[in-house]
Amino acid sequence: MKNMQSQLNRFWAEQMQEMETLEIGTEQDFKNHNDLPLARIKRIMKCDEDVRMISAEAPVLFAKACEMFILELTLRSWCYSEKNKRRTLQKEDIQAAIRKTDIFDFLVHVIE
Repeated sequence: MKNMQSQLNRFWAEQMQEMETLEIGTEQDFKNHNDLPLARIKRIMKCDEDVRMISAEAPVLFAKACEMFILELTLRSWCYSEKNKRRTLQKEDIQAAIRKTDIFDFLVHVIE
């Protein structure tokens, strides 16, 4: 697990570096930087009946947060895959990453 911690430290350092050096010319450039579909994120946000209006920046920030969440979960899962001497990520690896990481406790009921 020491290897996982060093990989996580490197991952978060790279994320921070990317955010600090991100060149944004216009608001549209920032919106186009995301890999996740903003329309879908906005639709999910509107599923909450308490949400009335959503600023243009909110889905962009949620998209980046979701991207980082997926990347960290994948990295942690990959470490469990390598620990089991496999080169293929399996659902058991994702389950192990969720079970053994306190910040992912909110997902435990999803995998059971």
